[in-house]
Order: sequence, then C-alpha cells, then structure tokens
Amino acid sequence: MLQQLTKRLLESALDGEITDHLGYDKHDPAGRNTGNSRNGTRSKTVLTDVGSVEITVPRDRNGSFEPKIVVKRQKRLTGVDEMVISLAAKGLTTGEISAHLAEVYGAEVYGAEVSRQRISTITDKVLEGMTEWQNRPLDPVYPVIFIDAIHVKIRDDQVANRPIYVALAVTCEGRRDILGVWAGDGGEGAKYWLHVLTELKNRGVADVLMVVCDGLTGLPDAITTVWPATITQTSSLHNGSAGMVPVITCTVAGVDGGGTEPSLFVLLLAPIYQGLLQW
Repeated sequence: MLQQLTKRLLESALDGEITDHLGYDKHDPAGRNTGNSRNGTRSKTVLTDVGSVEITVPRDRNGSFEPKIVVKRQKRLTGVDEMVISLAAKGLTTGEISAHLAEVYGAEVYGAEVSRQRISTITDKVLEGMTEWQNRPLDPVYPVIFIDAIHVKIRDDQVANRPIYVALAVTCEGRRDILGVWAGDGGEGAKYWLHVLTELKNRGVADVLMVVCDGLTGLPDAITTVWPATITQTSSLHNGSAGMVPVITCTVAGVDGGGTEPSLFVLLLAPIYQGLLQW
C-alpha cells in the first residue's frame, strides 16, 4: 500500500536535489546558458521495507549530479515506512517536515552533509508532491475504511512521539488504498474527526458501508454526522512495520442481499473479502 506513496516521496526529494544542484527550477528561464541542465531521467528499482519500488532518477547533461536520498548503485533503502507515513501526514508544519528531512539527509543516516538551502529546496518539492497526493480525488463508495493511529517520532526543536492517523480502505474491486494521513497531538476529539471525514467526503467519498476504528474519541459521532447510514465497528487494529493489520473481532450476521440471488451476492462481495484477507 505504501509503494506508490514511497515512489512519490522519493521522486519529489530527488527533484528537489537536482533543482538545488543546478540552481534553478524546471523550465525556469534562469537556467539558460548556465552550462548545465536537466537531461531526462533513468529508471531504478530499490528494495524497501514496503517492497520493491521503481523510481525515476533525474540526470544532468554534465553528469555531475549525485543523488543523496538514493545514491548511485544503492539497491536497498531501509527505514522508509515510518519516514513516508510521517512526511505524508497532513497537519505537520513546514518546520517539522524540514527538520525531519534534515535528519534523513544527515551524516548519521546517509553520510552526506547537506546545506540548509538544499534542505529548504527539497522540503518545497516534497511538500508539493505530498499536497498533490493529499488532495487527489477518491472513489465515491468504499465498502470498508479502517482508521487507527501509528505513533512516530517527529522532530522540530525537539523529538516527540506524535500520533499519525491513517485511513486505509478496501475498494469495491478489492484493492487496498491509503486514503489519507493526518498528524495529531493526542487530544483529538469529535471536532477533529469531523474535519478529517468532511475532507474525505469533499474529495469524493459519498458513502461508506463500514468504518472500523479502535477507541478513538469522538470518531463514531463524526462518522454518523458525515455518513449517517454507515456502520461503525470497534475492532482491534495492530500496528506492524509496514502499516496496520486489522483484526475484526465481531461476527456480522443476517446480511441481506436486497433480493439479490445468494450466489451472485457472494460473487459481488468476493473481491472485497479477498482484499481484506490479503492485508
């Protein structure tokens, strides 16, 4: 589920790196007659905590660009899952994102001393890429949405554990998708959740059959307000290294197919259940 988001984050960071290296943005007239320019991209596959991710790495005509977040000939990238989740979260300040990227690019992790200007340029590109992802249109209907928190370390002036709330969905075709990620401070209530769910609705989610959550204060009331007919189900959601693994502890009986033949009803639900079992 995190592979596409990881791809977007890495490519946004690489775009920031080459922009800083050349000294001008893509298509900027300031780059004319500078002696160097962008020269397309090359494909590269890296093995991460969330699986293999194919990315496009920018090149320059002089061959002097040396990427840092994924260095040349690097095949494996570790610790990417927590980095992606935290940087994709809506609600983080620019300072928090910049501080996190500075740590990612620091000598302790990648052996690379990076200037403040480069971090600033990379931060701008990452923010641009993440904002586009956060605002993308969603499906009109989802059978199931899981909402829970993952606690990650966020750095600004100091390091602090912050809850990052993730909305994971199974689509009508049985695909799994991350709908959104939001940063919290631990004191979230109905007003916060009403804002989150209204955002999902404004991005196109008109109806949800069931929302599964685990003890998040105010969330059931917000669900009823935004999607009045939606079932709210309390469940155990266990955090793993690559995301959340849902374990539904209830038994739902008496499902009515609304006159649909039982065999056809099961056939229609099959992709959804396959999506859940493959989580």
